[in-house]
Amino acid sequence: MKVARRPDELEPVERAVAIGSFDGVHLGHRRVLEAAQAAGLPSAAVTFWPHPRVVLGNRVELLTTLERRLELLEAAGMAEALVVEFTPELARLKPEEFAESLLRKIGASVIAVGESFRFGRGAAGDPALLERLGFDVRVVPTLAGISSTAIRTQLAAGDVVAAAEMLGRPAEVEGTVVLGNQRGGTLGYPTANLATPPDLLVPANGIYAGAALGHRAAISIGVNPHYGGGERRIEPYLLEFEGDLYGQRLVVELWGRLRDERAFASEEELVAQIGRDVERARAARRPV
Repeated sequence: MKVARRPDELEPVERAVAIGSFDGVHLGHRRVLEAAQAAGLPSAAVTFWPHPRVVLGNRVELLTTLERRLELLEAAGMAEALVVEFTPELARLKPEEFAESLLRKIGASVIAVGESFRFGRGAAGDPALLERLGFDVRVVPTLAGISSTAIRTQLAAGDVVAAAEMLGRPAEVEGTVVLGNQRGGTLGYPTANLATPPDLLVPANGIYAGAALGHRAAISIGVNPHYGGGERRIEPYLLEFEGDLYGQRLVVELWGRLRDERAFASEEELVAQIGRDVERARAARRPV
């Protein structure tokens, strides 16, 4: 998939364009992408970074990094993506100015959007305005109960299975492997310690089953109360994996929440519980 940062980086050809923030690229987003692809023209996704709500002064815990969002857009079959830098200046454009300076400039003929899509100064632009401007607009109805906000709510509660049903894929945590306390190796279960971007949502604390790099994993999210920890950590243990992951980007699927994190009466009890967690991760099923 070709990724452009400016409209003039795309060839001036007629396109079918899907527009949205696409945070999480969930099932509702994929309907919008499919509507653009069904037009029979070269398909492009127009997405925004940073998230518009953040630029407008709201806190948003993102479901995916921009890098992961682009990977998911490509996996959904999009041929091109235009990442538009969302700035206060862009937010102040009249809807007509936004459409002409951006959409018309990239050759958008067909535009696919969700029914709640709004754009331009004061969110005054809507699909009807795009139609009046001469675009062939394909409005995709919202899937009942499916939204990035609803997915965030489920993840905050630790319900990664419910989140997966809305995402159409397992929920994920993503980060770079950094040096941790290296305590897991001394217990027989060496873990990778993930440093995640500060604006990325991390599901509720607990022990999860999942996978990464083609290996099943038992994942600890939390403060490691047995050792009196105070810093929240994400530590996947990859089953049957040998190798050095330091400095690597790691995307970890979360298949199910196994239990709460807690302190134990002894280190022996902790190790025995980790062993049970690992066996449950070995037997876990991918939710979708």
